[in-house]
Amino acid sequence: MAADLPAEFDVVILGTGLPESIVAAACSRIGQRVLHLDARNYYGGNWASFTFSGLQSWIDEHKQRDVASEEPDAGKEHVLENEGIVPLNRRGGTVRNVEVFSYSKSKDSDVVEEVGALSIKPQLLNTDPTDSDQPLQDSPAHEESVPQELQDPESGSAEHREVTSGSDQTPSANIAPPTPESGDAPDTEPSAAKVCQTEPKKSVTYSDIVREGRRFNIDLVSKFLYSRGLLIDLLIKSNVSRYTEFKNVTRILTYHKGRIEQVPCSRADVFSSKQLSMIEKRTLMKFLTFCADYEQHIEEYQDHKDSTFAEFLQAKRLTPSLQHFVLCAIAMVSKNTNTVDGLKATQHFLQCLGRYGNTPFLFHLYGLGEIPQCFCRMSAVFGGIYCLHHSLQCLVIDEESKRCTAVIDSSGKRISCNYVLVEDGYLTEETCAQVQYRQISRAVLITDSSVLRSESDQEISVLTVPSEDGHQNAVYMTELCSSTNTCIKNTYLVHLSCSSMKATAREDLEPVIRKLFVLDGEEDPESVERPRVLWLLYFNMRDSSMVERQSYVGLPSNVFVCSGPDPCFGYDHSVQQAENTFTAMYPSEEFCPPAPNPEDIIYDGEGAQPDASEAGAAEESKEETPSENVTEEPKTE
Repeated sequence: MAADLPAEFDVVILGTGLPESIVAAACSRIGQRVLHLDARNYYGGNWASFTFSGLQSWIDEHKQRDVASEEPDAGKEHVLENEGIVPLNRRGGTVRNVEVFSYSKSKDSDVVEEVGALSIKPQLLNTDPTDSDQPLQDSPAHEESVPQELQDPESGSAEHREVTSGSDQTPSANIAPPTPESGDAPDTEPSAAKVCQTEPKKSVTYSDIVREGRRFNIDLVSKFLYSRGLLIDLLIKSNVSRYTEFKNVTRILTYHKGRIEQVPCSRADVFSSKQLSMIEKRTLMKFLTFCADYEQHIEEYQDHKDSTFAEFLQAKRLTPSLQHFVLCAIAMVSKNTNTVDGLKATQHFLQCLGRYGNTPFLFHLYGLGEIPQCFCRMSAVFGGIYCLHHSLQCLVIDEESKRCTAVIDSSGKRISCNYVLVEDGYLTEETCAQVQYRQISRAVLITDSSVLRSESDQEISVLTVPSEDGHQNAVYMTELCSSTNTCIKNTYLVHLSCSSMKATAREDLEPVIRKLFVLDGEEDPESVERPRVLWLLYFNMRDSSMVERQSYVGLPSNVFVCSGPDPCFGYDHSVQQAENTFTAMYPSEEFCPPAPNPEDIIYDGEGAQPDASEAGAAEESKEETPSENVTEEPKTE
């Protein structure tokens, strides 16, 4: 395969995470020759989504890597006398402390067959035998999603259709225009106080989860798209939105005074809320009106610029309940956030309301791992070459110019290039010797019901659980229903995330999980209303989002490092990083200009042949896309 690769490219990229994929698409779009590699056998890196059995393979891989790390290859035999090298790791070691528990009692035999996969006897991965008696499966399987289009509601297209939130029907992503006043979105969601009256649900077993494993799409990161965020703008501008399909988040929840409450967002929500008194409703609306254009009223926060946002809320005489709602569920900032940053976050939340639905957030159907693949698809359409399960041994550095002039791939082939992008996880410990990394604690759960039941069983929810003592970080939870195409019917897929404070993700998140859910063996009266956990995964992921470029040792100026996922809900950091990287390489070029629609391409002359970029765009619907978590041998396109 390496022999078939050209010996020269403009840009070589190692890692298929979101920032790397955006840069690949932007470079290919302006005609640069792009080689995009990944040592893994799936797209997305730490941004990937997996079927249930695919995730078991990922778990096995990382549990083994915790025990024995891989040494980088040298590659010295392929360099000249006046050249040096910067070694690279063959695998990104950014995930640690993987722990898995199964609490679902299976009525079937130990041999379970997943639809479309081989029958195997699962192996137990739990490190604590007292916490689980069920085996976990290990068989890769993959399912490709059908991309659809996301359009700017302000473009005035007559083809816009409204998203139906909380329904079984998969919504179109041609999302409806905003209402005249974003704060006045109609209150169409069912009341959280009403419990759905349905027939008893079928009890889901571990065997059911494995058998239907291909219908799960489990993300490694937990994020939502702000309806007015940088990623939405980029998807619309670049026409990558044609590959995507989203659904509006239906509820924003918070954990307050020992119970889960729904947070009123729009004006209709505020005045229909039974949680707030009439005085609190008026106070909240007055405060949110101020936040919508706080820059025009500097005198109201001038004296509080040096104080925290929490202190400013007290000074505005918001009640403790209102302070909690604004701080934890609307601004979504910590108690130590300064006043101006808190006002900006609140304003951004308000600006996002009503654009596509009654909350500011969108979720990508089939999982967030689809988003990097969308940009990989665009890069491939415009000539980018992709190789999975293929990596780099080292960077070749010219001693005189101090620039990277070539790379040595995992098969020993020397490839000349002008620029190199490397995912942070592929850098060696020597290169990262001066870097101080933070960690993200993650938990993924499969549960049998929602944390807050309502008339609909198709709610998509965001929940904030603040720290009780104020010394730990808030935990952010997302709960996905089956209509998101991430889990099967009668189950919910739950993600919990926070910036790590303790040694392992389990230590950070287990106390919160025990508050909200029922684990195996719990039979107290309060557990009747709480969802039961069927399956649970903990892990820590490296947070390199705040690492400065100069912290890396020995990297030339034409080698750029892309960070992994950050702990924030949105994608702004990754999109901004990609744009800054592209601008540093090609300052005179436009970042991700829109790709032409196939029907808009006009060929000059009868029988004339289109150029490569036009031909690629015209045939993009027929292109072979980067398949989700592919297991077959990587191909050079």
